[in-house]
Amino acid sequence: MSYRSNQRNQETEIFCTYCMNSRIPATKSCLLCEASLCKDHLKVHSKAAEHVLCDPTNSPGNRKCSVHKKILEYYCTEDSACICVSCRLDGEHQGHRVEMLDEAFKKKKEKLRHVLQNLTTKREETEKSLQKCRRDQKKASDITERVAALFADIRKELEDLQKKVCSESSRKKECISPSVTALEIKKDKLSRKIHHIEELCNLSDPVTVLQEPDMGDLCDTEDRERHNSEDPDVGDLDLGLISQTIYRRLSDIIKGICVQEPKDILLDANTAGNKLRISRDMKTVSETFRDENCPETPKRFQYNQVISTGTFSSGQHYWEADVSKSRNWRVGMCYPSIERTGNESLIGENNKSWGLDRIGNHYSVRHDNREVPLLDKIPYTRVRICLDYEAGELSFYSLCDPITLLHTFTTTFTEHLHAALGVWKGHIKICGGVRTWEKQN
Repeated sequence: MSYRSNQRNQETEIFCTYCMNSRIPATKSCLLCEASLCKDHLKVHSKAAEHVLCDPTNSPGNRKCSVHKKILEYYCTEDSACICVSCRLDGEHQGHRVEMLDEAFKKKKEKLRHVLQNLTTKREETEKSLQKCRRDQKKASDITERVAALFADIRKELEDLQKKVCSESSRKKECISPSVTALEIKKDKLSRKIHHIEELCNLSDPVTVLQEPDMGDLCDTEDRERHNSEDPDVGDLDLGLISQTIYRRLSDIIKGICVQEPKDILLDANTAGNKLRISRDMKTVSETFRDENCPETPKRFQYNQVISTGTFSSGQHYWEADVSKSRNWRVGMCYPSIERTGNESLIGENNKSWGLDRIGNHYSVRHDNREVPLLDKIPYTRVRICLDYEAGELSFYSLCDPITLLHTFTTTFTEHLHAALGVWKGHIKICGGVRTWEKQN
């Protein structure tokens, strides 16, 4: 049981000091008399000012000065001590700044409430950071396991392919070996015959030359031997074909990562502000500096903003935008329920959108009308917006060399999300399509 629970139990067990024959609960305690009173005895108790009443307590002596034995009525702000009237007038706290005890008590409680609120806020922020770290830790662990499994598969496939190729090479080597031996013997035999014929050609004695066998018989004999010792058909080893097989198998394994091909992200012209122009391919938005006389629709933004036709409601995605041709811009994501008019319709100026912006030479991220300035002064020419819907994370990257994480918002998404762009001076172009990763089970 906690200290406060024990204290409450003790307080509820306080009984009237003057009810000798029965245990009657006390309603007040007198600090001067150091006694507790029930309702009946409280009625006849002295009403003099020095008889200070308080909630029932077992230790009224704690409310008295240990030096003068008088009731503690004041609080010395210089020494942070509760004091009596004698301490204030002629004691060690004489001349110090003091407050009435009740007034100091109210101030202290108000201060404690403020401290409690700050600590509660910090604890909530710490809890969010802890949850994010745990998610990142789990994500890193999952990636490690997936990469290890991927490379294990690659190694196994390569080992199997290596065994297959080596086995085939060994088989062909065994088939070729007898032919090599026979051909070496044939070569030696032919060499001897060539040497003999060369000697005959060098002789000057006609009788000796004419007595040798006819050359036609020798040729017929060689033809028969060549036919009998024809090379076995063992096929050929094609290194190029082997390389293609390895490449194809690796491609099949890599497809197991389940990275989908980019999908188009298109801008919704029906939502574009009246001074914006959308390109024919629906991927570029430009400021025109003149009224485009667009039809009025409930979806159209008052300011120079536009959102995508499609939405995101699950999974992990990222898309990129080229912002190099605009001096003032905002990019990010928003709910379909975002306001379309007024300052609260601007990306990041409400709790329904998150954005990265450049105003002049200053960069910042925004959400719920809160701005976080970015210290990096390197001009961003291309930015990436990454969404992990289930994890509640929206991250902004600069695609300069090296790629830099600018900021990550963490929340719980409650609606579908549109890509959102705002441009003042110049134009912004969506690069390629949306890339999507599906998590492995």
